[in-house]
Amino acid sequence: MNNFKPVLVLVAIAVIGFSFQNIDNIEPDYSDNHLKLPVQDYSPTRRNGKTVDSQKMPDVFIKDTWLELGFPEITAETAQALKYQKHVLAAGKFKDGQKLGNLSATYADFEEVIDILLQREGIQPDDLHSLLDVHQVWGEDKKGNVLFTGYYTPVLKARKEKSGNYQFPIYADPGNWDGKMPDRAAIDREEALAGLGLELAYVSDRVDISIMQLQGSGYVDFVDSGTRKLFRYAGHNGHRYHNIQNFFRNKDDIKIGNVSFRGIKRFLAKNPELTDSVLFYNPSYTFFTPKNGLVKGSGEVPLMKAISIAADPKYFPAGSVLLASFPIFSEGRITHHEYKLLLPQDVGGAIKGPGHVDIYCGVGKAGEQMASNLHHYGKMWMLTPKRNPQVAEAM
Repeated sequence: MNNFKPVLVLVAIAVIGFSFQNIDNIEPDYSDNHLKLPVQDYSPTRRNGKTVDSQKMPDVFIKDTWLELGFPEITAETAQALKYQKHVLAAGKFKDGQKLGNLSATYADFEEVIDILLQREGIQPDDLHSLLDVHQVWGEDKKGNVLFTGYYTPVLKARKEKSGNYQFPIYADPGNWDGKMPDRAAIDREEALAGLGLELAYVSDRVDISIMQLQGSGYVDFVDSGTRKLFRYAGHNGHRYHNIQNFFRNKDDIKIGNVSFRGIKRFLAKNPELTDSVLFYNPSYTFFTPKNGLVKGSGEVPLMKAISIAADPKYFPAGSVLLASFPIFSEGRITHHEYKLLLPQDVGGAIKGPGHVDIYCGVGKAGEQMASNLHHYGKMWMLTPKRNPQVAEAM
């Protein structure tokens, strides 16, 4: 999860109360249906994907009509993600009857939405207008424009012991710390945790650790043993997160053309004397624990590329289902928007409010590239069962 930047998958696993299966990369068939619902939104947009001349919305969620909306095919990949979402819902993170802005919903409501969609696997549904209601979210600017960014799972090379270029430790959680925990500068520069037996691995670049901390997890390839471990989030030092992108804003003496992960790393490689200043701008520090298996978010199911999202659970709780008019980035610009389902299965410290969600973009360099390119706007709707008296907009 992060504050920076869609369509494949990574899954092959078994058992969480239902059968998990291998998922192939299936290209959706965007065929028309009898309602003539468009599968792409060609509304005039600005370069960043914002709709031109949008009007202010009166509340966080506004009941919309299906008339101008489209819906993607429920592919095998989407169905697998929806099965995962049933597990997320069953885990109990969603508080039944929780207010979501001006909207209320129950566990049964979200379960019904998932079941309706699963029953339509392999088709592009044409009957959802009679079964589901759509509630548009007012977005970042209260005009319906939601910011889509991305996060990914980095892969770091490391050694178990400090040697050669591998000098920078990845730390486990110190546990019960007496008093306020040290900030990033104290941990990295003053070595406040050194000698406590918390070192899990050593890498050759502190920037890589910082990026993995922003993403919440990462794979670590041990060059000395040839093994790979998933390092998952295990806690943090309690200091407030500061987005290091903000370090570069309003600094006339520093010129950086790209403030994505990749851009910042390239910049610091050319300007190593600024590494401390940039990294220490964010006092928050994340600790890890080694695990086996696939990347999971806070919902404890495998994250699926371009489907799983990190979102603020106050508005988009774990187990809910969202329809998005998603910005498609090509050749340096937004070319159009496409309709897709997004499933809140993770959270992020920098992902707050109803105007910003973070899309999971996959593993390694491909995931990094997608996440770095994604920082654009589209629209989004919450799905609830139709004519359900338990789902009502608050007066």
